[in-house]
Amino acid sequence: MVDFTTFTRPVGRLVATAQNGLEVLRYGGLETGAVPSPFQIVQSVPMYRLRRYFPPDTRPGATPAGPPVLMVHPMMMSADMWDVTRDEGAVGILHKAGIDPWVIDFGSPDKVEGGMDRNLADHVVALNEAIDTVKEVTGRDVHLAGYSQGGMFAYQTAAYRRAKDLASIVAFGSPVDTLAGLPMNLPANFGAAAADFMADHVFSRIDIPGWLARTGFQMLDPIKTAQARLDFMRQLHDREALLPREQQRRFLSNEGWIAWSGPAIAELLKQFIAHNRMMSGGFSIHGDLVTLSDIDCPVLAVVGEVDDIGQPASVRGIKRAAPQADVYEYLIRAGHFGLVVGGKAATQTWPTVASWVKWLSGDGEMPADVVPMALQPSETSESGVPFASRVAHGAAAATEMTFSLARTAADAFVAANKSARALVVETARTLPRLARLGQINDHTRISLGRIMDEQASATPGGEFLLFDGRVHTYEAVDRRINNVVRGLIEVGIRQGARVGVLMETRPSALVAIAALSRLGAVAVLMPPDADLAEAAALGGASDIIADPSNLDAASRLPLRVLVLGGGENRDLAPPQDADVVDMEQIDPDVVDLPGWYRPNPGFAKDLAYIAFATVGGKLVARQITNYRWALSAFGTASAANLGRGDTVYCLTPLHHQSGLLVSLGGAVVGGTRIALSRGLRPDRFVHELRQYGVTVVSYTWAMLRDVIDDPSFVLNGNHPVRLFIGSGMPTGLWKRVEEEFAPAHIVEFFATTDGQAVLANVSGAKIGSEGRPLPGGGHIELAAYDVDDDLILEDERGFVRLAGPNEVGVLLAHPRGPVDPTASVKRGVFAPADTWVSTEYLFRKDDDGDYWLVDNRSSVIHTPRGPVFAAAVNDVAGRIGAVDIAVTYRIEVAGVARAVTALTLCPGGSVPTADLNDALAKLVVGNPPDVVHVVPDMTLSATYRPLLGPLRAAGYPKASRNSWYLDEDNGVFKRLTTAIRAELVNVDQDG
Repeated sequence: MVDFTTFTRPVGRLVATAQNGLEVLRYGGLETGAVPSPFQIVQSVPMYRLRRYFPPDTRPGATPAGPPVLMVHPMMMSADMWDVTRDEGAVGILHKAGIDPWVIDFGSPDKVEGGMDRNLADHVVALNEAIDTVKEVTGRDVHLAGYSQGGMFAYQTAAYRRAKDLASIVAFGSPVDTLAGLPMNLPANFGAAAADFMADHVFSRIDIPGWLARTGFQMLDPIKTAQARLDFMRQLHDREALLPREQQRRFLSNEGWIAWSGPAIAELLKQFIAHNRMMSGGFSIHGDLVTLSDIDCPVLAVVGEVDDIGQPASVRGIKRAAPQADVYEYLIRAGHFGLVVGGKAATQTWPTVASWVKWLSGDGEMPADVVPMALQPSETSESGVPFASRVAHGAAAATEMTFSLARTAADAFVAANKSARALVVETARTLPRLARLGQINDHTRISLGRIMDEQASATPGGEFLLFDGRVHTYEAVDRRINNVVRGLIEVGIRQGARVGVLMETRPSALVAIAALSRLGAVAVLMPPDADLAEAAALGGASDIIADPSNLDAASRLPLRVLVLGGGENRDLAPPQDADVVDMEQIDPDVVDLPGWYRPNPGFAKDLAYIAFATVGGKLVARQITNYRWALSAFGTASAANLGRGDTVYCLTPLHHQSGLLVSLGGAVVGGTRIALSRGLRPDRFVHELRQYGVTVVSYTWAMLRDVIDDPSFVLNGNHPVRLFIGSGMPTGLWKRVEEEFAPAHIVEFFATTDGQAVLANVSGAKIGSEGRPLPGGGHIELAAYDVDDDLILEDERGFVRLAGPNEVGVLLAHPRGPVDPTASVKRGVFAPADTWVSTEYLFRKDDDGDYWLVDNRSSVIHTPRGPVFAAAVNDVAGRIGAVDIAVTYRIEVAGVARAVTALTLCPGGSVPTADLNDALAKLVVGNPPDVVHVVPDMTLSATYRPLLGPLRAAGYPKASRNSWYLDEDNGVFKRLTTAIRAELVNVDQDG
């Protein structure tokens, strides 16, 4: 008998396939009969609509709504993602669990007027307003839940509002440390560079339509996409098997994708991928600087074990970025979209989220699989999804062997090229700077004003100046500079004029200095704590630019005062008869530029600034040419490898050479952001590091001691600093700073006043060393020196002999650019008629070629035992574990010179005699001091340099358990007792 089913079954299957296929072609999918969950539009504005799902019954006696959860979708996905299927969707499951679900719907920007001009900040501000609305309507704190980029919005908005009215944050596969786990395992350096390029040159010009967003998402996991399509085709005949997942398939295949505005993509790429500012802090929301470290509400990060987009290492960055928050994680074996939509989301993710919300509301226990997130290391050996997880998850698409071989080869390549990539990036930044520096001659046009003009032309929208929690672009700062130039011209300031600048460190001070540079005038940088009349006379100032806070002091000088800054509405009340001009009242648009004006006319040889220093109690003017400024600026940018992702924190005032030459100069040349400080405030230091996203901190001398010794100093969790740059840091403090801020390290500079010799300890491997000559900084040599006779030594031919390894020598510099008239110039040094400048500093050069400061030629302490080199003693004494600062100085007892070393200790520290002897026995050159003693504190100058005057005035140290003298008979230090002190002082007097 014939079995007709053998014929009818294939025919029926073919017919069913054809029918279902035709329905898919005509309607985009199979009709499931599903209806969306009910919702109410609570708020509708052009930027968003705020939905409340399953609006509660507000009649008296009705069951009140549960705790509110506001859900945030990523920009390229529709807000309908939270309700793909009513029974298995987020809003339905949460509602059944007694939660009050809300959804913010940003809409499709290509269908809204001005929508394709939206940026990330617009979304954050909109979400911030929506939170306020939910809080107002419900009267309860809000749980903020975001998927992928929606979770990033949740973090950013929470930081923006400092977690006000937030009960918790729940983020699903949301990257925080974006460079720790890029999709497809892209290397961090490559990913950052590519993101920066795409932001500047691609998405600044184009947008992404919905179809392209869908395609891009699918291409991130092409195997899974192809597999899903194949499974659908294979089951097209079986309608019942397809219907349960049809809504999800249609959402992912077409309906769930919306357009993405170019400005929003560019900002995402630049701020949060290229510059990784969710980790570092300092990202901008409409000009306000924001840091995730301000989040202090509980956080639940849902981590996909096989998520190749929001990779676990990246998602877990929230633990380090938000040290004030209690951060938990929920690990689920799912891919990126499977975290929030699908079978596992319905049975695992959303019930867990509901339990989390109830637990925080005091209604139930913490979910069993939710655990406190461990503090992840800043550098992980494996940045992406574990390989074994990928293989298991994708086993249906590829064999383990294929992936294993590919991964092994990739790992080998990455390991072999990790340092090479870093070198390429560093070289790409450094070589053009050094090449430009090497091309500068006397007649090269170079100045602060010119470099700022170049940066504003190259990246007008680039962030440049950070101050008081606000950010200003290069374009905005450059426009302000040009306006001030017009104001200066209007009041008669011309090229070459010397104009005093008496201002607090603030944006208007930077603008004033740059405007004088652009005009070709000389900025006389007047320290507010100095004798202003003397400074004005030494600098030859014809006028004074002052801010309102310095108006009274400036008005006492017999000069015209030009008031700048403080806003147009401030009330100026200068003393009677003072010659005061309010620069803010000048309209730059009506000022006609004279025929002689050419912007940025300064040559390298031209005098650009006059700074001041106190030497031996006297105020001394220091002339700084454009070349000197450029040498420090380019040298700093090169030695610190400054790039566009950096933020330099300027702790020193702009009237100080370190602020002008290192901080401002390095930032401008490096194209980095510069954060100006109103002065060192230890209680605000850590917060400002995170608020500004500071990667490089500038310092002088012992400045950072006030920070780490402050009782409020606590460095919990992540910090963005990678480098400290400056000069004069004591070795003891150096060690403490590196320990506190690990893995950051210190780049110590040494530069002579005229800039003819510049050294930099770039590697930081040798604490206390001044390093090596800065590339492009000119040629230096170390001349052999007889310290007893104070003579530079010659060879048999009469030329100067070079010092050997670890031999004390005088640092000589082959001059480039103008030579200071007061400099010690020497000719015929190493060849007939050659010219060298003696810096008058004594150094030694070790076997590796690194330079170590020994002393100043005029400051060597000549004791009866031989010379004592203060810097050399300070260096080894500072290496004693408990020592913070060591200072060696000269005193006289009955006409006999004695060397005394004063020590300050770290809090709670003590110095065993054995440690003291062991340290000073390691002196490479010179003799140990006669006396060592511990002092409670040291008086520091305005630049945090220890002052010797108060120590000398105290005379011979008193006997105590923290004072030691050198027993000359056996060369060791012993406790200084009252009897021994009397004996030593009497011997000196008798002598």
